[in-house]
Amino acid sequence: MVEVKADQVMDASGLFCPEPVMLLHNKVREMTTGEVLQVTATDPSTQRDIPKFCTFLGHELIDQKSEDDQFLYLIRKGE
Repeated sequence: MVEVKADQVMDASGLFCPEPVMLLHNKVREMTTGEVLQVTATDPSTQRDIPKFCTFLGHELIDQKSEDDQFLYLIRKGE
C-alpha cells in the first residue's frame, strides 16, 4: 500500500456484495472531507465495486491492492 496514514479503518471481511459498499457508504458519510479510510474486504467483487463507488461519488481511490485472500483499499473522502 502507498504510505498514507489512514484516519479511519473499516473491516468488511466476510461480507458479500452489496454489504461492503453499503458499509463503505455509511462510513464515508461520517467522515470529513480529506480524511483517509482504509478498507479491508474479502469479497472479490469489491475490486470492481469500490473503484466505481469512488468515481461515482467523487472520492479518491489512493491505492488498491490484494494480499492473499484480502483486498485492501485506501480512499480519501472528496467534497
